[in-house]
Amino acid sequence: MYKFEKLNVWQESMLLSKLCYGISKELPTFERNGLSDQIRRAVTSILLNIAEGSGSESDKEFLRFLYISKKSLYEVVALLKFIEYEYKIGIEKTLNQTDTVGKLLNGLIRKLKAES
Repeated sequence: MYKFEKLNVWQESMLLSKLCYGISKELPTFERNGLSDQIRRAVTSILLNIAEGSGSESDKEFLRFLYISKKSLYEVVALLKFIEYEYKIGIEKTLNQTDTVGKLLNGLIRKLKAES
């Protein structure tokens, strides 16, 4: 098992990605290569940056990857809000999951900053 697989933030990000992928499948066909692709890339970026950062040589380097994950999370939230506005697709459960991931990311960031 890799270090990132043990992190709650990565596990919760996996759930978020599953929810976002589900929403992307509800979008109209003409959005499949646009909005659908964008939300999939953004949510995947959260996971990948946590994973890549967990293999860093220092906390400072890991923090850099976590900040990128946090920015990708903001992108996901903005995309979800747009999807809800434009297509009236329910996003409440997914938005709640973004809150969970955000709190865990912020907690890990605070912990690493305190240790370095």
